[in-house]
Amino acid sequence: MHAPRDGRSLTGDVRLLEGFHSDALGNDRDVLVWLPPGYDHDEARRFPVLYLHDGQNLFDTSTSFAGTEWGVDETAERLVHQGRVAPLIIVAINHAGAQRADEFAPTRDVHRHAGGQAGAYARFLVDELKPWVDGAFRTRTDAAHTALGGSSLGGLVTLHIGLEHPTTFGALAVMSPSIWWDRRAVLTRVEGLPGRLPWRIWLDVGTAEGRDTVRNARALKGVLVAKGWRVGTDLHYLEAPDAPHSESAWAERVGPLLEFLFPVG
Repeated sequence: MHAPRDGRSLTGDVRLLEGFHSDALGNDRDVLVWLPPGYDHDEARRFPVLYLHDGQNLFDTSTSFAGTEWGVDETAERLVHQGRVAPLIIVAINHAGAQRADEFAPTRDVHRHAGGQAGAYARFLVDELKPWVDGAFRTRTDAAHTALGGSSLGGLVTLHIGLEHPTTFGALAVMSPSIWWDRRAVLTRVEGLPGRLPWRIWLDVGTAEGRDTVRNARALKGVLVAKGWRVGTDLHYLEAPDAPHSESAWAERVGPLLEFLFPVG
């Protein structure tokens, strides 16, 4: 583990773990870890953790899709300094390239010939990566201080992993989720819950993402409310005006997301 090479658009204390191997998936990927301002000042202090999918797009324009990054490092650094977000550790997990849809989709879509490996991806996160992060950094390891998030298929897999591992992740950032996958199978899973789980959920969608995408997000919000989540308390729902399905749109929502999931005090 080391600092990334020069020439990358990174802000703050970022550590690069190259080629982290997963037995569950049988592949390797890079992982970036952003540490909050003041991490080294108090060796007794521990920090909550946010795990984010599609790590290539989060910190660095040189690796992001179409050269547009979310700027998670810059936004988190600014908000922590301003006292608007509690200091946290952010783990950016690179996706697997051509295998991204396989790993992020919970079920196999026979029409798309993809998906079905989200269970193995969850085991990679829960049984391999999280224990390593907890051992390497001063984390708060309980579910109440561990969040998971992503967009599009990353939003879909976030919701799936939350359902499978509610005692590991206590907060979810579900951005522009691909609810449509396999005839909205994940929505059926949520409908089958006996009641509310102990999560705080950020759920959003852009109004320019298409009628079906917005309709699906509203449907998910409705099911969550019916199960006991309360908008404005443990569920934040946002329809971002005129926002498309894009990295730049998600970048605009990083700040409010962090403020909701990691409030000060």
